[in-house]
Amino acid sequence: MYNGKKVFVLGLAKSGLAAAKRLRELGADVVVNDRNEPSEQEKQELQSLGIRLVYGGHPIELLDEPFDFVVKNPGIPYTNALVQKAIEKQLPIITEVEIAYETTEAPIIGITGSNGKTTTTTLIYHMLQEAKRRPLIAGNIGTVACEVAKQATKDDVIVMELSSFQLLGTIRFRPHIAVLLNIFDAHLDYHGTKEAYAEAKGNIFKNQTETDYAVVNADDPIVMRLAEKSRARKVPFSATTSLSYGASVKEGAIYFHDERIIDVRDVALRGTHNIENILAAVVAAKLAGADNDSIRRVLTTFTGVPHRLQFVAEINGRKFYNDSKATNILATQKALSAFHEPVILLAGGLDRGNEFDELLPYLHHVKAVITFGQTAPKIERVAREAGIQQVKRVDNVEQAAFAAYEWSSPGDVILLSPACASWDQYKTFEQRGDMFMFAVHKLK
Repeated sequence: MYNGKKVFVLGLAKSGLAAAKRLRELGADVVVNDRNEPSEQEKQELQSLGIRLVYGGHPIELLDEPFDFVVKNPGIPYTNALVQKAIEKQLPIITEVEIAYETTEAPIIGITGSNGKTTTTTLIYHMLQEAKRRPLIAGNIGTVACEVAKQATKDDVIVMELSSFQLLGTIRFRPHIAVLLNIFDAHLDYHGTKEAYAEAKGNIFKNQTETDYAVVNADDPIVMRLAEKSRARKVPFSATTSLSYGASVKEGAIYFHDERIIDVRDVALRGTHNIENILAAVVAAKLAGADNDSIRRVLTTFTGVPHRLQFVAEINGRKFYNDSKATNILATQKALSAFHEPVILLAGGLDRGNEFDELLPYLHHVKAVITFGQTAPKIERVAREAGIQQVKRVDNVEQAAFAAYEWSSPGDVILLSPACASWDQYKTFEQRGDMFMFAVHKLK
């Protein structure tokens, strides 16, 4: 399919590098363009494979050459001049998950949604692993999808976390099991409108057939509307309504159809918001052949993934939680809802122009707020409106951890849940969370 094609890879990073290498292995003539200068190792690797590299800018004349299609780094917006020229030339624009799909015989379980993707993906992976179903994990959560696809056989299952950016760049991509968790306001700076964002998420369903499955959140009307475009068999989950078909909570237990899987009180993962993630994971795992005992073993031991309401340590009666992945208000609302103890909230980060009044109903048990980053003044205003007396601004999350400890008492929860992206101060939310955890270990 790619042999003899001329391909333009726009944007390097991890996914662009993997896509360029994989396409070259498949016989394509590849040109890579990145605004930044790659590392010497990356340069040597690309040049040794006969891949032409252009860096230091995005020269528009590059697309005067006769390319067959463009592979775009998911983070590069469609307003980019080279992307706009590709659209004008009617060149197909894909992301590397399309290459992964086209080059593997392994069935794919695709997971997307505004919140909970990583937790749900990880749960499904562990459930299938426990059931000896040979899962491989891919996408946003870890290894680039086209690299995983290269290793996979028809006897494996690829469990793939998918962003709206990735799904927007798909043409034929078709997961055998597609999971859509929820739709909330997110990435509007990229997509422009909530409707466009939702439609990008809905691409996970667009190529499914009657032999596939769509796992859908019955509590989310936007999810249900998007699922209408799927011809797949729809299997719902609901955290609020008892279902006879699909997964739901009945009499304090998690059920799949009429099978009692586990009592909610025996689930190790904290937070009522995680019930949705667990229900979705149960459906996907059952459809992929996992048995109930394997699912139970995972649910009684899995306590979360790094930077997502991750328990870090207890110091002199204070419990520290790292929720650096909370890059929007909804995620922080859910984190705050997971606790009944007094909370010291650490929040702030990149200013995308929004206010934080939606946090007000969730601050009733917050005794102090420590802020940092561009949004510090906005979050401080909301904290004071909530009647919180202890509000302090610091320079970074390390200082925030130290300040929170000074203000805390035994029995308090110290929660990093920023409600903002990290890019004003940190390269990634992982780097931000790592700094917080480093500070906590220094306190120990």
